[in-house]
Amino acid sequence: MSPWNIDVGDLRPRSVEFTASELVVTLADGRKIATPLDWYPRLKGASAKDRAKFEIMPMGIHWPELDEDLGIAGMLKGRRAQSP
Repeated sequence: MSPWNIDVGDLRPRSVEFTASELVVTLADGRKIATPLDWYPRLKGASAKDRAKFEIMPMGIHWPELDEDLGIAGMLKGRRAQSP
C-alpha cells in the first residue's frame, strides 16, 4: 500500500454541536473532529437558534439559512471558511 492511499474510515457526519469556542462534529464511526469556531465567521456570528438549523449531508454539513457548507474532508485538512 502506498503511503498516499490511507484509509481514513467513515467520514459521514452523525451529529454537530458547539462549545463556546469550537465546532464539534461526531462522525459515523464515533470519531470527533473539533475545529475552532473562529474558522467559520458565519457560524461564529450566528445565534444558537440559527446554528441549530443544519442539514447533515453525506460528506458534510449545510446551514441553509446561514449560507454555510462545511465538508468533513476540508475540516480534517484544516480549511477555514471564506469570510462572508
